[in-house]
Amino acid sequence: MIYGIIVAMESELTMLLNEMEEVEQTTINGLKFCTGRIASSTVTVTQSGIGKVNAAVATLTLIDNFRPDAVINTGIAGGTGKGARILDVVVGDQVGYYDVWCGPGNLPGQVQGLPVTFDGATRLLKEQPAAAGKQSPRVIHGLIASGDMFISTVEDLQRVLSVRPEAVAVDMESGAIAQVCYLRDIPFLAIRVVSDTPGTEDQLQQYADFWSLAPKTTFSVLRDLLV
Repeated sequence: MIYGIIVAMESELTMLLNEMEEVEQTTINGLKFCTGRIASSTVTVTQSGIGKVNAAVATLTLIDNFRPDAVINTGIAGGTGKGARILDVVVGDQVGYYDVWCGPGNLPGQVQGLPVTFDGATRLLKEQPAAAGKQSPRVIHGLIASGDMFISTVEDLQRVLSVRPEAVAVDMESGAIAQVCYLRDIPFLAIRVVSDTPGTEDQLQQYADFWSLAPKTTFSVLRDLLV
């Protein structure tokens, strides 16, 4: 199995590269691609940059040049207060936009002609024990809401939940990556670590503390989950 893995930020890339062996690097379209191994899997990793356009460009470049069997988006996400706590890992059973409206005949969050949500390829995961929700770090399954905004206020979060009331986490890239993979018929899965809770009084401090508190084992959960 060959995986393409996409992260948004350099700090996320650094954590992920710490999990890789036999790394070789190349640059295409101004993007750095690192190919190596995580456990028994061959992976090609790239840092897309933040937001939907950057994510879409990186995804298409990755697919066209490295031909992965599946694409994984990993990194951090904000929690919505619906079960996922800081340092929990959220597996996106579904991914959907919260900032899209294509007019009458479409549902909020739906790109015209495409599904309202994109299904995550959870078959890529190893079978987890019945008490998976109690392991450390905890693994939570649910919908990830995606859009071009850093969610930082209660009002922002309420707007997200008005479109995606079932969302357990929010991010800025997974929707675009899921859409490109859907169009190219490539299995896709988002696996995100919760770094902060948008709208709480100490959110920015939570986010800053995350990078010092997050143990290496938090991002290594990707290694442990993949087949």
